[in-house]
Amino acid sequence: MLSLEILLAFLIVFAIAAACARYNQLYRLPLGFAYQDVWSVNLTGGAGREVKLDGAVFDRFKRSLAAMPQIENVAYSTFSPYQRQTMRTDFVPPGGGARIEADMLDASDDYFQVTGMRLLEGRWYSAVDDGAATVPVVITRSLAEKLYPGQSAVGREFSDSEPDAKKPRMLKVTGVIEAFRSHGELMTPVHFIFLRFAPPASDADVNTIMLKVRPGTERAFEEALVRQLKLVRNDLSYAVAPLPELRASRLREDLTPLVIMAVIAAFMLAMVGFGLFGVLWQNTTQRIPEIGLRRAIGASRAQIYGQIIGEQLLLSSAAMAVALMLLVQLPITGALGASLNWQVFLTAAALSMAVIYLISLLCSLYPGWRASRLSPTEALHYE
Repeated sequence: MLSLEILLAFLIVFAIAAACARYNQLYRLPLGFAYQDVWSVNLTGGAGREVKLDGAVFDRFKRSLAAMPQIENVAYSTFSPYQRQTMRTDFVPPGGGARIEADMLDASDDYFQVTGMRLLEGRWYSAVDDGAATVPVVITRSLAEKLYPGQSAVGREFSDSEPDAKKPRMLKVTGVIEAFRSHGELMTPVHFIFLRFAPPASDADVNTIMLKVRPGTERAFEEALVRQLKLVRNDLSYAVAPLPELRASRLREDLTPLVIMAVIAAFMLAMVGFGLFGVLWQNTTQRIPEIGLRRAIGASRAQIYGQIIGEQLLLSSAAMAVALMLLVQLPITGALGASLNWQVFLTAAALSMAVIYLISLLCSLYPGWRASRLSPTEALHYE
């Protein structure tokens, strides 16, 4: 029963440690954009209805906002980073094969400058692509390698339409970026496609304005910004949000379940600790004659102390070995995908073992000290 209790405690700690290790791993990966000094403005109609704007309105918005001294650049996109919105497509790669799934976003030419993105290869789409028969796109490196392994993707074309479509939409790669994780630092990397939005030629449902503001722009600028927007379209509602605020909110939302799990795990580990302490106390009391005999034949207090602690650590090791034999099947089979890769597994295993060993050590210190303080005469006459 003691081994089972330790095994269950190890599994609980492992789950928390694996989540923390995975979040740490994701946090260190390239985000793909800069959020500092970037604001988003979401446009909606009455009662939260989405709006459909024409090219003239987009042009008026851009000219009006660009005239404000606090704004350095203006762009448009379907939605802004850190929001819980996703557009996804899947398509058959050139030459056939399994379908590839990718997230996508309609964005204007200035979007990449507003968000501080960097090219690995090729160029950003721009006005030179006006009138092109294909849709200019910028894709992530992972998608480029998937589409054209070992080759450059720049200048190549592919379609995201069904293979039997009468008029398939052709996409042409103009540039390749490292990555883009629209949901923030804790998002699992995905293939990503940026499609050029150039009104009035584009008919995408774009209702987000992205603004690059001057460093040090205060939140109070929102009032003047909304007034300027109202001068263009007074019938719309404008939700202004600096990306740093959206980022902080998204991180809180993503980390809240982990914090709740950690609090529950802490209470459960405290219960396990008290249980181990009680069992060890009882076990030591039942073994007083044995301990007295060892002391009578010459065992020192340190040896008795080491025996009690060593036995507990050995018991913990046996329980954790069984748990690890079960858990190691997850990265081997890939049941949880990238969420539990080998790096995460090894980190979580090491952290979990350290926690269980620490709990076992703390729980065995006092029973071991008590056993080492027994006198041989008192122990041999105990009943």
